[in-house]
Amino acid sequence: MKKLIAGAGAVAAALLATPATTPAMAQGKTITLCWAAWDPANALVELSKDFTAKSGVNMKFEFVPWPNFADRMLNELNSKGKLCDLIIGDSQWIGGSAENGHYVKLNEFFDKNGIKMSDFMSATVTGYSEWPKGTPNYWALPAMGDALGWTYRKDWFARPDLQAAFKAKYNRDLAAPKTQSELKDIAEFFQGREIDGKKVYGAAIFTERGSEGITMGVNNALYPFGFEYQDPKKPYAMDGFVNSADAIKGLEFYKALYKCCTPPGYTDAYMQEGLDAFKSGQVAMQMNWFAFFPGLAKDEKVGGDRIGFFVNPGEKTKGSQLGGQGLSVVAYSNNKNEALEYIKWFAQPDVQKKWWSLGGYSAAKSVLEDPNFPKTAPFAGDFLVAMGQVKDFWAEPSYAQLLLAMQKRVHDYVVADRGTAKEALDALIADWKKVFKDDGKL
Repeated sequence: MKKLIAGAGAVAAALLATPATTPAMAQGKTITLCWAAWDPANALVELSKDFTAKSGVNMKFEFVPWPNFADRMLNELNSKGKLCDLIIGDSQWIGGSAENGHYVKLNEFFDKNGIKMSDFMSATVTGYSEWPKGTPNYWALPAMGDALGWTYRKDWFARPDLQAAFKAKYNRDLAAPKTQSELKDIAEFFQGREIDGKKVYGAAIFTERGSEGITMGVNNALYPFGFEYQDPKKPYAMDGFVNSADAIKGLEFYKALYKCCTPPGYTDAYMQEGLDAFKSGQVAMQMNWFAFFPGLAKDEKVGGDRIGFFVNPGEKTKGSQLGGQGLSVVAYSNNKNEALEYIKWFAQPDVQKKWWSLGGYSAAKSVLEDPNFPKTAPFAGDFLVAMGQVKDFWAEPSYAQLLLAMQKRVHDYVVADRGTAKEALDALIADWKKVFKDDGKL
């Protein structure tokens, strides 16, 4: 899921400072693709030059900074605007966009052109393409795979003095954690420690209240502890699942991690704040989306041999928060044929391979299941593991109300220190029941 989110800062500013279109050809139609302003969007501009060269269709791009992306694009869709022929929209938009007629249903087109959803990672098909979930009704092609993962200061972890001190305290080597409990031990070990004359902190995690930040962060802890949104056998039956004993432990864990091991004043932090904390050498570990890892790996101060990556650790089970988006044709476009041609082109294995090489995150099995894939980037193997264990937030048409309710309940508990974890989750169930009752689903 991404995103109603806060801050892509410098990336967005850089994109807005330069033209967002490729050079126009002398002849041919022009179609507009709408997405968020961030590094993968730059990669898509470069990739799409091949489509123009092959098809003669010019590409124009409308990239909106993440803090404004959802409002801008959902307003465009709700007003039946014609700005976007193609849109790479959040996974959470699928339900509303399908039921409100914003997206073109792609089943017939896929069948006619030999595009098989079985050629893409199943989690991305469910997350980005299907509505209703679990049915073969497709409204998008998986376009940008993503999940929440972690970076760490590999150079710090390798220091003999820190290795010795950690082993003396925990009786194990200082290494990337395999469980949430181990992650907290490492965060506590680094919290307030002095490294190279500078005080550092354990971990940068998500606490942002205004959009989706703390929900994404909390989910990354809830899933490994065994949280479920509903009874698998009875849709929308949440009692005993959302507020299970395991879910309570997961929420308590996230609060404990926040209280013990984050930088001072870290009460409203999301992606950009985490990137800043890690790049500035403030934290030993950082939770963030894999989409940012190519840039971090190349960073002059913390990249290269200084950075390491790991999948969100398990606990009782395994789980990572799904990010990423699907590529859809906007129903109000006057250029549907050309937009569909772009999807057909984008789905090709050779295009998907180049997409990954340029910095996009392919969801195609032809890319991800290649035996050499884990060697293509220092984080590639971890990304592959993460995409095999992802879970996602509700994709209901009323997802915004569901999301805002969770933002409030978990922020009040984790950051504002109000009530207990059980009280927060009980209240969340009550909030969600009201939404589903209003929707006629309860």
